[in-house]
Amino acid sequence: MVRAADDLSAFGQDPWWLVLVKAGLVFVVLVLLTLFNIWWERRVVARMQHRVGPNVHGPFGLLQSLADGVKLALKEDLIPKAADKVVFVLAPVIAVIPAFVTFAVVPFGPEVSMFGERTPLQLTDMPVAVLFVMAIASIGIYGIVLGGWSSGSTYSLLGGLRSSAQMISYEVSMGLALIAVFIYAGSLSTSEIVAAQEDLWFGLILLPSFVIYVISMVGEVNRAPFDLPEAEGELVGGFHTEYSSLKFALFFLAEYINMATVSALATTLFLGGWRAPFWIDRVWEGANEGYVPVIWFFGKVLFFIFFFIWLRGSLPRLRYDQFMAFGWKVLIPVALGWTILVATMRYVSNTYDVGVQEVLLFGGAAVAVVLLLGLLGSEREEEPEEPVAPSGGFPVPPMPAGGAVRGAAAPLEFPRSTTVPAGAGEEA
Repeated sequence: MVRAADDLSAFGQDPWWLVLVKAGLVFVVLVLLTLFNIWWERRVVARMQHRVGPNVHGPFGLLQSLADGVKLALKEDLIPKAADKVVFVLAPVIAVIPAFVTFAVVPFGPEVSMFGERTPLQLTDMPVAVLFVMAIASIGIYGIVLGGWSSGSTYSLLGGLRSSAQMISYEVSMGLALIAVFIYAGSLSTSEIVAAQEDLWFGLILLPSFVIYVISMVGEVNRAPFDLPEAEGELVGGFHTEYSSLKFALFFLAEYINMATVSALATTLFLGGWRAPFWIDRVWEGANEGYVPVIWFFGKVLFFIFFFIWLRGSLPRLRYDQFMAFGWKVLIPVALGWTILVATMRYVSNTYDVGVQEVLLFGGAAVAVVLLLGLLGSEREEEPEEPVAPSGGFPVPPMPAGGAVRGAAAPLEFPRSTTVPAGAGEEA
C-alpha cells in the first residue's frame, strides 16, 4: 500500500523544552550504545578466537569501554610539525558531528505520551528525510579525507584518498538500492516508509536492494573487510596515523556511531523499523504501542551490529583493486538492473492492476544470487609477467618456471665440506 508523503502533521508541534529533552536522549543513547558496542565487539571476537575477552573492569568487563575512554583522554596530545593545525584539529569534529545529526530523522517508535505531551518517538521528520541522512553522512567523510590530508604524512594522505574513492564508489550503489524503496513506498519520509511496511517488510519484497545496501553500508563505515582507509598492514593506521588522545577518540566515536546509524537506517527501510518482528502484533495487540516498539527497534539494530562484528572476526581485508572492482563491476551494474526492474514492475502494477509482490520476490531472489556469486566468485588468475629490470638498476631474479610458489617453502640444504679448515679445532 502506498502512503501519502504529506502526513507529517505530528512533527514540528513539540514545545522547545521537549525538543531539547529528545535531542539529549538521542545523544545519551548514542554514547551509551557506543560504549556497549565496543565491549560487545571485544567479547564476541574473543569468543570466536577462543579467548576470554574483557572481564576485569566491572561485571563481565562492562566498564572496559569506559576505561579505554579515560585512557585516551589522558594520553599526550601531539600535533605533527608538518600538519595544517587548523584543519588537523577540525577534522575529527567534522567526522563526529554528522554521525550524531543523522539520528535526528530516525524513528524509534510510534506516538507516545512524554511528560504529559503527545509526541512521536522521533526528533523530527521531513519529506526527504532519507536524502538528508545520505547528505549528512557524506559530510562526515570529509572529516576523514581532511584528517588524512592535514596530517602531513604519506600514509595518512593515502588513507584519505582511499576514503574519498570508497565514498564515491559505494554511495552510488547505496543510493541505487534505496531508489527501489522510494518507488515501492511512495515516500522519502522515514516515518512513512515504516508505515508502508505494516503488512510486509521491504527486506523480503526488495531482497536485492537489502543485500546491496548491507554490502554498501559496510564499505561506507570503513569496517572489515572494507577497512582499507586504515589498513594497518599497508598504511600503518591510515588517515588517523598521526592522531592521538581525544582527537583519535573522536574518530573512534564517529566510526561506532556511524555503525549504529547505517544499522538504524537498514532497520527503518528494510526491516519494518520499530514494528514488532515475526508478526507478533497479530498475537499481542500491544506489541506496537507505547514504548514497547523501542525494544524491537534496538533489537534489530543490535542484530546488524553483530553482523558487523561477525564480518570482522571472520573475513580478511580485501585488496584495494578487488574492493573497487567489486563495487564498479558487480555492485553498481546489479543495482542499476534491479532498479530498472522495480520501476518497470511498479509501472505495470499501477497501469494494468497486476500483482507485483510475487514477481519481485522471485526476481529479487535471482538477482540476490547473482550478486552473491559476484561477491564470492574468484577472479581469473592471470599469467605472471616476467619482470624487466630497469636500465641501470639492480638485476631482478626470474620467477619460478611454474609461477609463484604455493605452500610451504622448500627446506634449506647447505653443502657440507669434508675438509676441516686449519685451526678450526684449536681453542682461542
